[in-house]
Amino acid sequence: MSIITLTTDFGLKDHFVGALKGKIISAYQEVTIIDVSHEIDLFNIFEASYCIAAAYKSFPKGTVHLIGVDSERSENTQHIAMQWDDHYFICADNGILSALTQKKVAQKIVAINIHDRLHSDATDMDVFTTVACHIARGGLLNVIGKEIKELKPINEFIATVSDDGKTIKGSVIYIDHFGNCVTNISKRLFTEIALGRNFEIRFHNKKITTLHNQYSDFKTSERFTLKSFEGSSLALFNENGYLEIAVYKSISKTVSSAHTLLGLKFRDTITIQFKN
Repeated sequence: MSIITLTTDFGLKDHFVGALKGKIISAYQEVTIIDVSHEIDLFNIFEASYCIAAAYKSFPKGTVHLIGVDSERSENTQHIAMQWDDHYFICADNGILSALTQKKVAQKIVAINIHDRLHSDATDMDVFTTVACHIARGGLLNVIGKEIKELKPINEFIATVSDDGKTIKGSVIYIDHFGNCVTNISKRLFTEIALGRNFEIRFHNKKITTLHNQYSDFKTSERFTLKSFEGSSLALFNENGYLEIAVYKSISKTVSSAHTLLGLKFRDTITIQFKN
């Protein structure tokens, strides 16, 4: 079975998602199309990167992931196709795939060069569709592009450690449907630097000094049930291995969320300070 996933910032109001699926099916009727998300904030490559990195491993090897976020080809931004961890990714070289290549070296990357083979008014999605269907059928990357060695770097995905090893500085890179705020601080980095030391997670003059194993990881008693902790802030490493600032049982219309209650926004700074 051939699978093509779609991650875009197209939303669902307009015809764009339906038209994209129609183009794919017209080119390859036997393919299975699965939506990852079409609600990525407009042109937000950080959100797109986080979502695709979190989702890809749920699919079988050989899946083709088409990413239509900030996808316009320009003088400084080429279209690329990448084989990585036995999956395939198609997008603009705008930094979206940086989160993946920081973890593992790509098996192969090509700069797509089929644009002049398509009709004169072909869109970026026409190019991506053609490439996705070619790969899904088992086609080689060398047929649709010229091999390159590196992607455009984007350092904002990387949390930093102070020279004295006492501080990790990161930022909010994704706010999910529940208003939970995901940072670019990985569990692996935290473990390497913490070395068992006590710590404070700091943001907006607030601090959290413990990590939860799960959202409901509160000490309960006859007096204090889990209901008592609804609306409480917490920090944990989520299923994708990144530090997340959350509010227990967050509901934006009632309890509120980390985004609204704690005032955290995209790109806000999160600092972890370690104590000797």
